[in-house]
Amino acid sequence: MLPASLGRALYWLHDPKARYVRIPVGILFIVSSLFWFLPVVGLEFLPFGLLLIAQDVPVLRAPVGKGMLRLLDWLERVGDWWKKRRSRR
Repeated sequence: MLPASLGRALYWLHDPKARYVRIPVGILFIVSSLFWFLPVVGLEFLPFGLLLIAQDVPVLRAPVGKGMLRLLDWLERVGDWWKKRRSRR
């Protein structure tokens, strides 16, 4: 469950009128992910930027969607591995 203010912001970002905000923010996130070595930004900005841009660029929808599904699957496997490892102790 998201806080109400974050939920409203995400709902607004899905609106077609927010396209002129999504694209620059997505590009900003992708470019800032290149500076992952700095303490404020990190590589986690890359998927967020790709997700924002993929909503408006049809060519990116399928690859970004598949990549996100693979990432979620990997995170689930790592979580299962971690739970098994912790339960052995």
